[in-house]
Amino acid sequence: MELRVYYTIMPDGTVKQVNPFTGTEVWAVSGRRSKPITNEQLQDAEKLEKHSPEDYCSFCQTRYYETAPEKARLIKHSDGRWEHIKHPTPESYLDAPAEFRRVGNMFEIVTLDYWRKNYAYKMTGVQARWKEEYLANSVGLKHITDIINYKLQREGKTEEQMEKMTMADRLTVADAFFAGCHEMVIARRHFKDDATHKPDLYSSGEMTLDEHFHYFRFTIDAMRDVVASNRYVRYISVFQNWLRSAGASFDHLHKQLVALDEWGSSIENQTKMIREDPNVYNQFGANFAAHHNLVFAENDYAIAYAGIGHRYPTIEVYSKAQAGRPYEHSDEEIRGMSNLVQAMHAAMGSQISCNEEWYYTPIDAVYKMPWHILIKWRVTVPAGFEGGTGIFINPMTPIEVRDRMVPRLYKLRDEGRIDRLRIAEECRVDPNPLKYYLR
Repeated sequence: MELRVYYTIMPDGTVKQVNPFTGTEVWAVSGRRSKPITNEQLQDAEKLEKHSPEDYCSFCQTRYYETAPEKARLIKHSDGRWEHIKHPTPESYLDAPAEFRRVGNMFEIVTLDYWRKNYAYKMTGVQARWKEEYLANSVGLKHITDIINYKLQREGKTEEQMEKMTMADRLTVADAFFAGCHEMVIARRHFKDDATHKPDLYSSGEMTLDEHFHYFRFTIDAMRDVVASNRYVRYISVFQNWLRSAGASFDHLHKQLVALDEWGSSIENQTKMIREDPNVYNQFGANFAAHHNLVFAENDYAIAYAGIGHRYPTIEVYSKAQAGRPYEHSDEEIRGMSNLVQAMHAAMGSQISCNEEWYYTPIDAVYKMPWHILIKWRVTVPAGFEGGTGIFINPMTPIEVRDRMVPRLYKLRDEGRIDRLRIAEECRVDPNPLKYYLR
């Protein structure tokens, strides 16, 4: 299929798009682009009653015992040193605020029982010892007992049913907290430091470059640990749902990791494309975007452009590195990706609901795809037209996405809030900038 088939601007202004990698058909129709996308303070927003330390939701600093036990935490000391603590003791949780915490999701998408019953998966020795030590601690035992009761209640168990459960049965429920493969990486802050109204939430764009880099690397460390503990994992879905309309349970910044025993049809189809043309992500990705003036930001390690053929306005950020998996990247390459993604979030602001989705070479794949991250703005809801035709109406064209981001990026760079990345015409747009295809 020729390149022009994927992206057509009609005489009336309608932009017809087909995503080269998924086949999703999208139209940006003239007259349907009136939905406001703003980062301005809402006029009628409710004022915020500041609490210090924060206690607004179960992810906040004073409510650490409302989540599963911490598999790890990352603390930033006053001298600027970062400390990664594995399996902190339960009584130490409140000793110091954690910039990032890694915990099991109490309501897993792919459950521990899934791995047990389908693969005879067992806790590792390290996980079993951690659980034993945690339960031997009086603070830990109370923590586990409380969250088991909460979990059972949320799952619809009656008081009578819960009373009939033995302690052994209850503690079996807790196995998922220690050995499950659906995890969350939770940021410390709920609101911005200078928040005055409830929409002033703390988003990825509010982080410093160094904080965001550690957020990324801490997430990548979690990926590595999940792979090491479960031999049956073939792929880990990594994503960030920002705000409730994007699927978040709490309006508190966090990422999720869900281990899978398959790649999913989209990754499988893209792997077939790679097998037929190893350079496909340059041809239909970065090169295509450059030819249509959709590239609007880059640094030496990553490139960002407005994506085509997505249900929602989408920014695509691609690693230029040769490595295909996040945990195979060097710190410099991770930082390059992190800086560019942080800049995208900072330019968007904290009021746009979005999904941040990670894609990369599957664990057991022979053919390599580049690590890339899609940031999808959840500003529209697919309805009957989309369901009946398979054509999705996107409220913004790729050019409009680009043009909204560029002036904001210039302003943020002038203020020193983002990295000294290249913006708009400054981008080099070298042919074949993604080096994943090199062996």
